[in-house]
Amino acid sequence: MSEQEVLPQPGHKILQPAGWAPPRGYSNGIEARGRTVVIGGQVGWDGQCRFHTSDFAGQARQALANIVAVLAEAGGKPEHIIRMTWYVVDKREYVAAYPELGRAYREVIGRNFPAMTAVQVAGLIEDAARVEIEATAVIPD
Repeated sequence: MSEQEVLPQPGHKILQPAGWAPPRGYSNGIEARGRTVVIGGQVGWDGQCRFHTSDFAGQARQALANIVAVLAEAGGKPEHIIRMTWYVVDKREYVAAYPELGRAYREVIGRNFPAMTAVQVAGLIEDAARVEIEATAVIPD
């Protein structure tokens, strides 16, 4: 199974139009049935609102871990995530971090590639934050 050959969860279907090039690191769309969990934007600080790094990939890893922790409160797992939106303060920093970011993503989220959007923003509410990630998950019935 290649990195992009992802087995969807029961109740989830990856939407990939015929003839389209396969996306790298995300899905074009996901169809899902079940209980919806919406997770507000998570930045790269710990549960006590302390940043431990200014490194982009390190903050992204923590933000992803925060998403997983919130999702677990609903009985969900990383593979139930169907959508993510990434807000980054510097597109070049995001792109330069791809290798380390990919490793962090796989370690925290696994081989689940939800529909994703990444947007460069002028700034985030937390001045020390380099990235903020929000997610939607559907826990199958």
